Amino acid sequence: MLLRHYFIFFIKVKMEKANIISIAKTTLEIEISELEKLKNRINDDFVKAVEIIHAAKGKLIVVGIGKSAHVGNKIVATLNSTGTPSQFLHASEAIHGDLGVIQKQDIVLCISNSGNSAEIVNLLPYLKDYSSALIGMTGNKSSKLAEYSEVILDTHVDMEACPNKLAPTSSTTLQMALGDALAITLMEINNFQANDFAKFHPGGSLGKNLISKVDDFVSSQKPQVTENETVKDVIISISSSRHGITVVTQENEIIGVITDGDLRRMLMKGDDISKVLAKDIMSANPKTIEKTALAKDAMKVLKENNIGQLIVTENGKYFGIIDLHKLLDEGIN
Repeated sequence: MLLRHYFIFFIKVKMEKANIISIAKTTLEIEISELEKLKNRINDDFVKAVEIIHAAKGKLIVVGIGKSAHVGNKIVATLNSTGTPSQFLHASEAIHGDLGVIQKQDIVLCISNSGNSAEIVNLLPYLKDYSSALIGMTGNKSSKLAEYSEVILDTHVDMEACPNKLAPTSSTTLQMALGDALAITLMEINNFQANDFAKFHPGGSLGKNLISKVDDFVSSQKPQVTENETVKDVIISISSSRHGITVVTQENEIIGVITDGDLRRMLMKGDDISKVLAKDIMSANPKTIEKTALAKDAMKVLKENNIGQLIVTENGKYFGIIDLHKLLDEGIN
């Protein structure tokens, strides 16, 4: 009896799992189909919109309400991070004072699937008068938004992925994708490079990997000994920092390094350590990197040589130490 109940439960769960996967795939298939149609509608209107935005002396103001407002915020974020200064304006707030954000040199991109929502229709005369150009992104080319717009970006869909045809799904996917297309096209036209991108992302790992210098991560601890110092001096120097290493210098010129591993190997030989000097146990010609180099290049040297610390130089002179774990903690890879 128990086995029978388990079998029925197993079959039910399996059917539900298959149904869940089927629904997900159908949703994606519908949206992919609508994206293909959008791709085939990219034409001179898109070109004109790009040219207007690129030639603008001001910023791009993106206007939306409802789900289109969420899309608009994302489009603004993408545009700002790729070199096109933009600002979002919520349609319901605009009529109560926020219209002041629009200057005559600005371009307005208004997003509305129907193009006829009351808040948008009420705004249209002001959006057109206060800006230098109004671009409409709408799924209804017969709408009020289309009527007022200098350029229409057509995002109509034949089918929403929502089975009730109520929740914006395919339509918002198309809006998002077309916003990306605008941002990337403008990015290419502006010759916006990786280093430019990093300027707007200095806090993330992407920005750090693109622009951070070795100097940003050099330890404040700078252990060093001269070549003629004793083993005791070496031990004290290594113990003075957390790096497990000290640098052997001669008039600030780097001539070698000694690690705690070097000390252990020396002790295992059983020699009389009272006569051993730093120069006798150091490793000559250690790996170094200039402090002005990129931190990601330091990480590359550390990984390729399977070492935990790298000696940092300034014009060839000993400057400090950079540690593998510090770079990893900071997201450098």
